[in-house]
Amino acid sequence: MSVATQGAEAADQTAADFLTAEERMTRDAARRVAQEVLAPTAAERDRTSAWPHAELEALGRTGFMGMLVPEAYGGSQAGFMAYCLALEEISAADCGVGTIFHVHNTSLYSLANFGTEAQKRRYLPAAARGEHIGAWLLTEPHAGSDTAALRASARREGDTFVLSGTKQFISNGSEAGVAMALAVTDPAAGRRGFTAFILDPTDPAYKVLRVENKLGQHTAHTAQIQLDGLRVPVENVLGEIGGGYKVAMSALSDGRIAIAAQAVGVAQAAVDAAVRYAHEREAYGAPIIRLQAVAFKLAEMATQVEAARQLYRHAARLLIAGAPCAKEAAMAKLFASEMAERVCSDALQVHGGYGYLNDFPVERYCRDVRVCKIYEGTSDIQKLIISRTF
Repeated sequence: MSVATQGAEAADQTAADFLTAEERMTRDAARRVAQEVLAPTAAERDRTSAWPHAELEALGRTGFMGMLVPEAYGGSQAGFMAYCLALEEISAADCGVGTIFHVHNTSLYSLANFGTEAQKRRYLPAAARGEHIGAWLLTEPHAGSDTAALRASARREGDTFVLSGTKQFISNGSEAGVAMALAVTDPAAGRRGFTAFILDPTDPAYKVLRVENKLGQHTAHTAQIQLDGLRVPVENVLGEIGGGYKVAMSALSDGRIAIAAQAVGVAQAAVDAAVRYAHEREAYGAPIIRLQAVAFKLAEMATQVEAARQLYRHAARLLIAGAPCAKEAAMAKLFASEMAERVCSDALQVHGGYGYLNDFPVERYCRDVRVCKIYEGTSDIQKLIISRTF
């Protein structure tokens, strides 16, 4: 057993009493798939920006692509905590696949929560098997955190809505088999003027303008999508007409806890890599783990990761219990994303010059985790949410 594995298992035991047997089983299964299927090919996918077809199929076969979907519609209905635990493990192996997995499951979660019976039976089974990848079209070129500034419109023509506008930074957008979108149906109605829709990405009016070149998470394709007069039948309204803001915000609030779990996964991988290297690398006649400066740095890193892990699990428990948790979700995302960037940087520092080379995974961890401070609400947005509770 490696030193890194021993460290990860020790961290598991610390919090094991707070997980159910089913949650631990799900976490362990996710870890096996992540380490056996995702990790061996992560560096190559990072180099080529290849979409992980085979890896997603493996996740689908093992039930991870429908974790938040009821069993009646083909999902595993594993629960939100189990989902976060799986996301942590998947992201530790490949943060980009973690993003694909998260956006897909979040999209299905919205459909399962707000869809009609006909919508759920039509779209969820294939998507829960991973045959159709889900996407959420929310952000626009001029509107990120400021959702009130969205301009994509949906004009009603009889039993059809005609959607027009451009969506930006859409994860899975270029690969989606089913997509949710938020558009303005009544500009004068404020938050009641937004409606959510289920889209067919194979429609010619759903246009992928470009796939972005990014700092990290190269395997997670992020696209700019143009809705060029896309006609959507009224039966594809998700939720109520005028109720789209509620649908979108529900996905974002829950998603902040999940992004915290993702950040923890990458940070844990960075700690494991740094510990492993510190035992193998020798200086002054002994492994550098024996140098107090290195050992103390690793101790601080491990402590920060565990603190973030407990924050996201606490927020997840509140969500599961139906208790208000907007503040706790924001705290978890803020702390975990900021922590992960520091810890990954420290892991690179432990590696010295070798950490700057792509022969070792820590430089990829640094690039991949940086966006956790940006998407699903920037760090400043999380501070704003927290400060409004005072």
